[in-house]
Amino acid sequence: MELSWSLDELYTSFDSEAFKQDISKCTKFAHEIKQWVMENTADKERPKSKIEEFIDKMINFSSIISRLSGYAYLTQSVDAKNRKADKIIEELEKIASELAEPETVFQKWISSLEKLEDIIASSKLLSEHKFYLMEKVEQSKHMLSDKEEALIAKMESTGSNAWTRLQNLLTSTLLVDVVLDGEKKQIPLQAARNLAYDKDASVRKAAYEAELKSYEKIKDSSAACLNGIKGEVITLAEMRGYGSPLEKTLTDSRMDKETLDAMLTAIKEFLTCFHRYFSKKAELLGHSNGLPFYDLFAPIGKCDMVFTYDEAKDFIIRNFKTFSSKLSDFAANAFEKRWIDAEPKEGKRGGAFCYNLHVIKESRILTNFSGSFSDVTTLAHELGHGYHGHCLNQESILNCGYPMPLAETASNFCETIVKNAALNSASNEEALAILENDISDAGQVIVDIYSRYLFESEVFERRKTGPLSSDELCEIMIDSQKKAYGKGLDHNQLHPYMWVCKPHYYYAKRNFYNFPYAFGLLFAKGLYAEFLKRGSAFVEEYDKLLAATGKNNIADVAGMVGIDVRSTEYWRSSLKLIEQDIEKFLSLT
Repeated sequence: MELSWSLDELYTSFDSEAFKQDISKCTKFAHEIKQWVMENTADKERPKSKIEEFIDKMINFSSIISRLSGYAYLTQSVDAKNRKADKIIEELEKIASELAEPETVFQKWISSLEKLEDIIASSKLLSEHKFYLMEKVEQSKHMLSDKEEALIAKMESTGSNAWTRLQNLLTSTLLVDVVLDGEKKQIPLQAARNLAYDKDASVRKAAYEAELKSYEKIKDSSAACLNGIKGEVITLAEMRGYGSPLEKTLTDSRMDKETLDAMLTAIKEFLTCFHRYFSKKAELLGHSNGLPFYDLFAPIGKCDMVFTYDEAKDFIIRNFKTFSSKLSDFAANAFEKRWIDAEPKEGKRGGAFCYNLHVIKESRILTNFSGSFSDVTTLAHELGHGYHGHCLNQESILNCGYPMPLAETASNFCETIVKNAALNSASNEEALAILENDISDAGQVIVDIYSRYLFESEVFERRKTGPLSSDELCEIMIDSQKKAYGKGLDHNQLHPYMWVCKPHYYYAKRNFYNFPYAFGLLFAKGLYAEFLKRGSAFVEEYDKLLAATGKNNIADVAGMVGIDVRSTEYWRSSLKLIEQDIEKFLSLT
């Protein structure tokens, strides 16, 4: 089976006539929107028709720039040295920045209108986009002057966005020197990180030590990237009147502090439960001082759960069908139509992601598949993101921008489907391996994510007074891991460079891209529990929930299925499901 994705459905190349024509159209649309806004916000006459015209223009512009950006970003993701892609991305960022001033003007104009909700209610198009419009009104409260907003948008291209691209280049091209089977090899960073799942303890340790050593080559450059990005974020948050970057993130996430505090309170209560799991795993692997970081993902159990890519495909499609044929058919189509780029290779970015392409009603998924069961669940996770986009295909492109915490709902739900279905048909040895893998993944999403939340909180606090050295960043990371993992990990064998290899820290517009993962896992577990109670009758409600994520706040989305996310008890109930798995694992071992 083909392991590289096809982007021909977007464009055949940067030099194709279709791509060149769309670049010209994109530039033209941006200019037209700018001119239209300046001409039509001078007075408050014909507000309904003006807002409708603006919506139409933004739909057209968003569709074309998302197609162009998708092609450039996806090309760069598998070829970090593609200079053409870099140039196009920067050009598109510049075009988008031209709309900063007119969008600011429009937001302030719409905020000044009397009886805005009545105007919206009088139009089918505006009613469809009510949430989008009212969110613009709220955002206007933090807007700067028209000229300042325009200047910021332009400078981001050579500021935070440039730092992000540099960090991506550094990690995508970093080669790790490692000795495997007595032979010295140079392998991509992500390939080295994948060896953490190897069944041979000596391979895991050698890869870990080689990985840490490799970061010495890029640690200071990475620190410069992180300082540049976080410094910009702090400055802009202060200028816009936010109390902190976290406050802005919560606003952007359509989530309140009450919800975050309720979830974190529950997580802290359950950390000791995870510590017991880590300590037990350490004992099983022959460690007496806690689990060394290089054995976090060590396989437990005698069954050799290794999958070819074809086996992974069949496994996922078959198990997705236990939820719905619609989900199963979606996954089958993604494999068949080459929506997935699966294998690690030099120049390809690490990790995994899904890029939903609403404009062509498709998705593209990047993974670094090596055959472990974890790789299978990662595929299921990313296909879940794709299914989320699939459920939004009938919505306007302006109603497809769901917040980060809800972004992890469908992905974690799909992981749960695959893992639970696999457990139901597994032998005792296989069940132990699957159960341990599931708990290990939960440990990453709850415990490690909590350490990342602590790390980023401390980085923002210290960055207020000046840049941090790579050594300081390593110290903060180690301290955060100790607080989150407790005695479950060997404090002499931690991972000081987790801030280098995780791209989430380097997104200026996605700060604290950590707690959304915990939210997504625990929210998904609550949804899956509802599915188990109600069966197939729940499937349609679930699809409707996903379709509503782009035009509601988080509390209202959760309320659609009777969940109160501001209640600590709800988060405890989801964490208790994981605790039950941990207790079962401890009893089996």
